[in-house]
Amino acid sequence: MNFDYNNDFVLNDLGNKPLKVYTYPSPVLKKIAEEISEVNLEVKTLASDMIKTMYLSRGIGLAAPQVGKSLRLFVSDINFEIDDDNEDLIKNPSPKVYINPKITKKNGETTYEEGCLSFPGIYEKVTRYESITMEFLDIDGKPQTIEATGLESICLQHELDHLNGIVFIEKLSTLKQQFLKRKFLKSQKR
Repeated sequence: MNFDYNNDFVLNDLGNKPLKVYTYPSPVLKKIAEEISEVNLEVKTLASDMIKTMYLSRGIGLAAPQVGKSLRLFVSDINFEIDDDNEDLIKNPSPKVYINPKITKKNGETTYEEGCLSFPGIYEKVTRYESITMEFLDIDGKPQTIEATGLESICLQHELDHLNGIVFIEKLSTLKQQFLKRKFLKSQKR
């Protein structure tokens, strides 16, 4: 846990291999995740490993159920950039850790084309709240509140859904869900 995520870094410098990202229809993705009672070294190590996995997978968010842990924890970073000349260089990282998050306010509506590391290759327009207020514990176990709009709001809602056993395609019509699930499973058999 001594890796400094606050400066530009090369992906190879992350050291250990990323965690396994579970894909649909893994049962862990459908479970409602358990509250974290204590922010201890195990939780901090998991969060750090999830951040590494998120960057290595080129995602902007990753929830604990996606790495096989049914815990109310997710990480996100909507601001990092990949260097144009070196695809292994992560610039401007600003990862955040959300423990036991809950939305306390929601407002408006927006639609955005989302993807998911648990549904690689599938992208669909999803309607969500335009802005939210979320309460959570940070990596030090301290209570925090964030007011989020735009992509940040969308990302936080997407990851919170994972903690509630919901994958993003379940926000679509039943017909579209069935089509995408079949398409995804067929692509995984190849």
